[in-house]
Amino acid sequence: MKMDLNCDMGESFGTYKLGYDEEAMPYVTSINVACGFHASDPANMLKTVRLAKKHGVAIGAHPSFPDLVGFGRRLMALSPEEVYADVLYQIGSLEAICRAEGLKLQHVKVHGALYNAAAKDLALATAIAKAIKAVDPALYMLCLGNSLMVEAAKAEGVPYVEEAFADRAYTAQGTLVPRKQEGSVIHDPQQVAQRVLQMVSEGQVQSLDGQKVPITAQTVCVHGDTPGAVAMIQAIRKALDAAGVEVKAFGAF
Repeated sequence: MKMDLNCDMGESFGTYKLGYDEEAMPYVTSINVACGFHASDPANMLKTVRLAKKHGVAIGAHPSFPDLVGFGRRLMALSPEEVYADVLYQIGSLEAICRAEGLKLQHVKVHGALYNAAAKDLALATAIAKAIKAVDPALYMLCLGNSLMVEAAKAEGVPYVEEAFADRAYTAQGTLVPRKQEGSVIHDPQQVAQRVLQMVSEGQVQSLDGQKVPITAQTVCVHGDTPGAVAMIQAIRKALDAAGVEVKAFGAF
């Protein structure tokens, strides 16, 4: 068995530090770098890319709605054409930094409210897929497992991987429980590690109301900005290693 661990990083901004990038980087295999619309700035993007280069971690762009104040977690009424342009712009900014450092982007994973919207809105998901393809047809699109994002990637001929979330609760329909709802984020490292093992070995996860939900995933997202994040990522990595799961960037599968 093989599995990729991806983590959102580079979300500091100016003098404001967010997340535990340096501490978490050694335990993940792919990262999603904020591109300035929900977090980060050019200097932090460059710093994060250089840190990933040091650790041999695969790099992806993490574009979002233009919502710096709301950290990209507020739904915005953008048209598919606007989403296409915004995603294109953000990928391009990170791609230029990677090229300057002698690196290539592996993937694109949209952030927050845009991710959740695209999972349910085929027009938005298609706009994202088209933007990815326009920059580089070899870039992977990270899609919520069993969502409309997968349909969009297939229709546009964009390579894709399906993603599950280690520390986020699921509904019985296989969608993420909204962050405003109690129990939406799981904080116990051992519980999260066991959930990831279940995803990898059984292809399912237990929903918030106790139902077994099918999960298709080649990559699992771990969040690096929540309290206790590093201990949680370490617990996941330890559990996967103990189970004989090969943890590596999905682009190398």
